[in-house]
Order: sequence, then C-alpha cells, then structure tokens
Amino acid sequence: MLRDASSHSAASTRRLCAIMSADIAGYSRMMGHDEEGTHARMSRYRRDIVEPTVVEHSGTIIKHMGDGFLAVFDSPLEATRCAIVIQQTIAARNAAVSDKSSWLQYRIGINLGDIICEEHDVFGDGVNVAARLQTAARPGDVNISGGVYEQIKNKLVCGYQSLGDERLKNITDPVRIYRVLPDPSAVVRAEHGVRRAARTLIPIVGACGATFAIGVWFATHKMTGSPEPVGIVIGSGEVPAPEAAPRRGTSTAQVPIPAPVIDTARPEMAAAAPPAPSPEPVPVAFAVPPPPAQKPEPPASSGALKDCADCPEMLKLTGGVFRMGGSSDASEKPVHQVVIAPFALSRLPVTKAQWQACVRAGACTYRPDGPDDLPVRNVSWNDAQQYVAWLSKLTSKPYRLPSEAEWEYAARAGTATAYWWGAQMVPGFANCKGCGTPHDLEKPIQIGLLPPNAFGLQGMGGGVAEWVQDCWHSNYQGAPRVGAWTSPKCREHVLRGGSWLSEPADIQVSSREHYDTNVRYPAHGFRVALGE
Repeated sequence: MLRDASSHSAASTRRLCAIMSADIAGYSRMMGHDEEGTHARMSRYRRDIVEPTVVEHSGTIIKHMGDGFLAVFDSPLEATRCAIVIQQTIAARNAAVSDKSSWLQYRIGINLGDIICEEHDVFGDGVNVAARLQTAARPGDVNISGGVYEQIKNKLVCGYQSLGDERLKNITDPVRIYRVLPDPSAVVRAEHGVRRAARTLIPIVGACGATFAIGVWFATHKMTGSPEPVGIVIGSGEVPAPEAAPRRGTSTAQVPIPAPVIDTARPEMAAAAPPAPSPEPVPVAFAVPPPPAQKPEPPASSGALKDCADCPEMLKLTGGVFRMGGSSDASEKPVHQVVIAPFALSRLPVTKAQWQACVRAGACTYRPDGPDDLPVRNVSWNDAQQYVAWLSKLTSKPYRLPSEAEWEYAARAGTATAYWWGAQMVPGFANCKGCGTPHDLEKPIQIGLLPPNAFGLQGMGGGVAEWVQDCWHSNYQGAPRVGAWTSPKCREHVLRGGSWLSEPADIQVSSREHYDTNVRYPAHGFRVALGE
C-alpha cells in the first residue's frame, strides 16, 4: 500500500547534478532553406563533436530532441568545460563554411539542481531551468545559473558576464544568469564597455567645450582690437602626470612613441638601437602595406635539422643569458636574468599536415580543420603533449614544448626592444589585426611568408598563440633562472606570441597569455623544442 501511494516509481531516483540543455539557433529556418544539407551537418557535428566531447568530460547524453540534446554531469566544472569546447570547436568548423547563413550554432544552458532520474529521462525544476537558460542564450553562447557560477568561478580561465536576476517562464523564483566568456580578454570588453565609452566621451566633450570657449574669447578680443595671441598656459603646479603605458589592445596609431630605453649593461644593444622616432606621429597604413624593404635571411641550411619527412624543421640555438620580461603589463614583471642552455626550436609552428601524421599513427586523437599548410590550431595544451610524445617516440629524441624563457629568448633573437624588429610596429612583419598583413578573421596566413628574425625563426608574434611548458603564474616573482616553471596539479598553462586575432600590442615579445590546460581555442597552436 505504501509503495502504491508513493509519488515516484520504484525505478526513479533523485540526484544532484549539472544539467546541460542545448539546441541549434535558427534550425527551422535552415531546414526550410536546405533540409538535407542542414540535417547532414547537424548529424556530423553531433557525431564528431558533441557526443565525444560529452563523453570526454564524463557526461551522459540523456536524449536528443530534434536539433538539441539534454546531458547530465556529476561536476558543474566539467559541464562548463564541455560546453566551451563544443562551442569553440563548432566555431572553428563553421569558419570553413563561407556561407554564414548555413552556420550551425548551439545555444547552451547549464544549471545545477536536484532532479528525478529514470532509466531514459530526467525530470524536475533543475531541468526546466537549464532549458530556459538555453533559450535565453545567444547563438554560440553558454549561459549558466548562479549555482553553477558559485562552483566554478575560480576554477576556469574564462570570464563571466552577469546578466542579472531573470524571471524565466514557468519558474517560480528569479534565476541569476551568467554568460560564460571563454576569451579572458572579453571580460574587460563585456564589463567595462560603459566605462571606456565614458572615458572616451568625457575628453571629447571637454575638448569641444574648451574649443568653443576659446573661440568665443578670441572673437570677443578680436572685436575689441586686442592684439594679444591666444594661448593656454599651464602653471608649474599643473603639469599633467605622464600617462601609463597603454594596455594591450589600446590603439596607439596617432600617439608619438618615445625613444626606447636601452639596457646600458648591454652595449651591443645600444649600438643596435633604432633611431628615435620623429616628433610627428606617422599613421600606419593597414590596407595594403608595402613589404619590408629588406627581409633578413634565415640561417644556412646546415644549421637546420629534420628527423623525418613529416617532422618539423628545427633550428639550433646556442643559448646564453638574457633579460626576460617587460613593462607593458604587471604579468611581465619583474624583469629578470635567465640562463638558456643550447636547444633547438622548430622554425615554424607545427602545421596541420604535420599534426595529421600523428593522427594517422593513432597517437593524436583530435582531428582539426583547416588547410594542411597553415599552423594547426584549436588545440589544447594536452593535445600538444600527445604530439610531442609521439614525435619523441618516433625519433627517439626528447622533443617537448619550449619553456617560456626559451620562447622569449628565441623571439628576441638578441634584441631588447618591444618587437624583435624594433620599438614600434612595422607593417608586414607579423600577422595580427593591424599588423599590416592580409587579415582573415577565420584563419592566419602562411607563417612562411613572414620575414624571419635574426635566428631564422618565423611567426614569433601573431599567427597562432603558442603553448609553452610552463604553468601560469600571474607574474615573475620567484621565477626560476633556469628551465621551465612547473607546478603540481597545474590547471592553466602559458601561451606566448599572440595570434592573428590579437592587437599589435599583444604580439610584443614579452606579452603573456594563459588558458585552461584542457580547453581548446581556435587561435591556439604550438611549436616544438628539442633539448641538447
């Protein structure tokens, strides 16, 4: 009798879990336009991306619902990681489709809740909230509830934009919603857009007001026959303080750049210092820039080595002592002396063709998109470890990722300036937004088309952001003078060089980035090193 009176069947249980609800934005419209093609693409994305990614993050797909699916995870952290990987992998896949109206973009909602589980389905308010979060998400976005946010906020290298408390359809209490921003730099753009607009508008309004006041003053004095010239005098106690160095991503196209500070302890740098810029700023032509006047030649081929037909071409570097770091960002400080042992570094980032050799051997599990002659991209740090392990086994040599110090030493190539070619951006030397090279939002250019630095290395700035060995530390306090800076249970690793999606300031040789070890991002790639 008691069993009959129960509100649950004997097969149902309750559990706390993370619920992911997803669907494809505009699916009905695309089906009406191209039914067979849309269905085929959805099935392929589901088979190649969604299902294996859910399994990889210890999740279970409960059911597919037309163009969407419902999945559960024991961990809200793994659920969010899974959603980020799905969205970024699909974004990279969409980039190969020229017709943007045919792009398949998921909307994903994740909630943490207590649900009723049966053999082939789940029920409860927790599921309903996840579905409402998904409906509120924009195409390509991930929305999470406040409960998920509290569990993961300090555990993932990403940003979160609070969308406030929302009353969702058929849900009694308001739900706090956060939009996940996988690109850490998007946090500033999302949260401080209003402040930046105010900082831009206030000087403009002030300048307009000052101009108007001066005009009135001048007209009044001219009418009264005053011969005194118009001028603005700043008292000795009113000299404005110098502005801090512009943060990365800030345009400096019309700002005169001061002469670089040369390290006097290194006279060879002073001798090679570029001339001071002219007082008048020279606008950079970003449309079709002229090529560099004279491209430096790479080292003689006798200094290169290649251990197999599909292996990267390596250049031997003698090593030495250099000063690592910079002053553009707090993460680059303090500048410190580092000792580099002799090593070899691949002349170019690893290409997709070279990566495919690892896939064919069964040692690399990820199958990226893109042309074979471009750098492999959308790879995680863990993906890169699979490649170097395969390369080491194939060649019986200790291939690895370069340390962060080795990467900067190689990028500087004996210089002490912001870029390896000098103190200022010069069109045609790197591939990024505003670097003066052909720019495509979907992919980088062939790195081999860029001029090499003095060591013969190409693409040491722009192209793809490159993974290195080191765990992420927020600055160089306590950094080792020799070798990589590793830590147990490292959740984030360092990327260097910026990418084709970066601003010019982000490709300075001292610029640092970091990202979650397990998460793929379309602009991330790597090159390999070989110890002596």
